[in-house]
Amino acid sequence: MIKFDTAAFFLDQRLIPEVPTTARHLSDLRGIFADTNAYESVIIHDNPLIYQVASVEPADGDGQLHYGLGMLLPGRIGDEYYMTKGHFHAYRPAAEIYVTLRGEGVMLLEDESGVSRLSPMHTNTIVYVPGHTAHRTINTGAEPLMYLGIYPANAGHDYASIAATNFRSVVIAVNGQPTLIPRVDYLTQFNGTGS
Repeated sequence: MIKFDTAAFFLDQRLIPEVPTTARHLSDLRGIFADTNAYESVIIHDNPLIYQVASVEPADGDGQLHYGLGMLLPGRIGDEYYMTKGHFHAYRPAAEIYVTLRGEGVMLLEDESGVSRLSPMHTNTIVYVPGHTAHRTINTGAEPLMYLGIYPANAGHDYASIAATNFRSVVIAVNGQPTLIPRVDYLTQFNGTGS
């Protein structure tokens, strides 16, 4: 059994000591944030850690499950909250369950037709991600958002589709509250280049 202690993470910078952890810094998220000017104004001076994920893949094959422990730091780039890259599953019918362990956030869900919606993430909540649905975790709180994702061993991750088109909606802070708006509306508001 693998044990993890969210407090210990901050001491050794590993989510689960026995498992390799993938770290994503701001430079790894180029093209993800809609406000390119805000992105460039930060990246020119700093390349902060945005999130880390430790993926545990105990066995492959029919009926097996994989899981990942994620930690998404708080912060914003312009009006947009820190977020993960987001992905579809390579095997599109695969669903996923996210259990929020600590913090506040939202899960941006977008089906293949482009319909977007938000699911709240706060301590002890579960978000169900249906198959054929891209998903991105967004930290809307003031502390790290810790979550556990559980998915079929054959799900795979398709980051390329999101990198090519991005999500059609963005989540921005409006009067301190996370608000979902179409990406095109946000870009138009800033003349297509960000603020």
